[in-house]
Amino acid sequence: MSLIEKAKNRDPDAFDRLMRTQLQKMYRIAISMLQNEEDAADAIQEAVFKCWQKIGQVRNDEYFETWLIRILINQCNDILKDRKKIMYVEDIPEIVHEDHYFTNEWKEVLNGLNEKYRVVMELYYVDGFSTKEIAGMLHIRDVNVRSRLTRGRKQLEQLLSENGVD
Repeated sequence: MSLIEKAKNRDPDAFDRLMRTQLQKMYRIAISMLQNEEDAADAIQEAVFKCWQKIGQVRNDEYFETWLIRILINQCNDILKDRKKIMYVEDIPEIVHEDHYFTNEWKEVLNGLNEKYRVVMELYYVDGFSTKEIAGMLHIRDVNVRSRLTRGRKQLEQLLSENGVD
């Protein structure tokens, strides 16, 4: 029996192991969208809680990861909506990541992209999701994902050339 099946049968240890396999990917997505450690942690915590509550609704285990990431993206979007309601300024401490995708330089380059391009590029290039999977997660058409990837690459190329990077 797979971890997903065991988790569906309400096995807390299996669910814990399953979430640990997804945690790094969830973190990368949440921090990419929210640009804030505390908000990212809140989004992940809420996504894990909702996953535990609704894991029985996963019909096909093959799509579990896509389903979980969709929950996380929804949580991140909720936090972003709440931010618009509150006006505050906060210093974000410099974070050191072991993952080479998140060196300060890479993070700075990604931060320069429009959010809709940054998220799609993160999901595609860093997390390895297909354009079809990303379309399902973001509730947009596959053609829109491909378009955002193309525009994101152009925007990235422009940012790099402006900064004198080949």
